[in-house]
Amino acid sequence: MTRALSDLERILINRLQDDLPLVPHPFAALARELDLSEEEVVGRIRSLRDDGLLTRFGPFFDAEALGGAFCLCAMAVPAERFEEVLTKVNAYPEVAHNYERDHRLNMWFVLATESQAAIAATAAAIERDTGLKVLLFPKEREFFIGFRVTA
Repeated sequence: MTRALSDLERILINRLQDDLPLVPHPFAALARELDLSEEEVVGRIRSLRDDGLLTRFGPFFDAEALGGAFCLCAMAVPAERFEEVLTKVNAYPEVAHNYERDHRLNMWFVLATESQAAIAATAAAIERDTGLKVLLFPKEREFFIGFRVTA
């Protein structure tokens, strides 16, 4: 069971979704804003991760802007194999994130690689490892949705 968030944790989560200061010690700058120590900020983030209240904390990089490539992928995974396939897919460092969906295509993930050729190679490797087809959905157009969740 997930524990309740404290008021301070809510403030911290909401603030973490905004741009962190681009300074040598961003958590120290954030700590000053919140009237905490840098160690408290880092400790609370770690605690939120350890307790499962945050599943991911880190930057999002635009792979294409950095000269790389990315692609949305989907698989139809038999329910009895889902955990096995999930473990295999997530073992690839190219897998940026992975979500289960209530649909025939029940596993969706993003590949982020150094080149378009590496997308195809990684998808082929996942197919070999799992015995399942990886469907590729390359970006046709980009939309910025400004995703943010209020804690």
